Amino acid sequence: MKDKRAQSVKRKIPFPPPSKSKKTFSFIDLFAGVGGFRMAMQQLGGNCVFSSEMDRWAQKTYETNFGEVPSGDITEIGEEEIPEHDMLCAGFPCQAFSLAGQRRGFEDTRGTLFFDIARILKAKRPKAFFLENVKGLMSHQGGQTLDKILSVLRDELGYFVPTPQIIKAEDHGVPQKRGRVFIVGFRNDLKINKFKYPRPRKMKTPFLKVKEKHSVSARYYLSTSYLQSLRSHRVRHEGKGNGFGFEIIDDDQVANTIVIGGMGRERNLVVDHRLKDFTPVTNIKGEVNREGIRRMTPREWARLQGYPDEFLIPVSDAQAYKQFANSVAVPAIKATASVILDTLVS
Repeated sequence: MKDKRAQSVKRKIPFPPPSKSKKTFSFIDLFAGVGGFRMAMQQLGGNCVFSSEMDRWAQKTYETNFGEVPSGDITEIGEEEIPEHDMLCAGFPCQAFSLAGQRRGFEDTRGTLFFDIARILKAKRPKAFFLENVKGLMSHQGGQTLDKILSVLRDELGYFVPTPQIIKAEDHGVPQKRGRVFIVGFRNDLKINKFKYPRPRKMKTPFLKVKEKHSVSARYYLSTSYLQSLRSHRVRHEGKGNGFGFEIIDDDQVANTIVIGGMGRERNLVVDHRLKDFTPVTNIKGEVNREGIRRMTPREWARLQGYPDEFLIPVSDAQAYKQFANSVAVPAIKATASVILDTLVS
């Protein structure tokens, strides 16, 4: 009876691994977050054989949607514990390297999270890798960080690595201005010496495509007091020649990059006049504004990153905003991964 219940739970997983007949390659999912890489790879027939994520709330969301809890801190996991795989995927944080002397190559990256990617590549030798990072990596430490990464990947680990490229989420079907550095590589013995990143779509997707279909809770609407505070703050900064301020995204526009901290949510306010009950549901100063100005919901942020509505959000709003802000944009990952796979079989 216990086995039947376990099978029942497994069948309810929104995004189970592809069936055996549809599996075409294997991959590992490092710094997995809530599974943006996995979502894209599984849609292309990929079978995830290992995942790693240390944030417990992200682990919860990952497990809810994919049916497994990622392993924890990758720095504490030996490369011998990781299964063989065709592609290594990782959206790793950007960290400063110790560049003194620049003579130790691979060892210069020790103490950074890139080192863990490099040691796994060295040990497992997958056919390809796909790395994602913030676009600031291009200029980090005056470009030396990226130079070191490329030197290790090309010269020491033996991969063909085309020039990294900033890929924009808005060019691949989601209404968000989000540019990220993509770095791909192919093992040298495969004799691959050219690669073209996917072409941008000609048509941009407007925010209306991801906007909530029905009225949302008053909790997402700004109070009159906070709205006035934002406007006053903007005026003060404009008087000093600064660009500070909130921003309202029209239905036909593309949202700004979703981020956590600072004015992250205030840079992506929207107008929604469908609210009928203006009774506050949180402790706010003043009243719920009657101008229809609200924050985007976590579900709208999920859609801005390309997650389908079947993707479950089992955590608080605060955690959900953090998780989706830190995620990769699934359609951009999928478009690039599709080219990587085509290159491997051509």
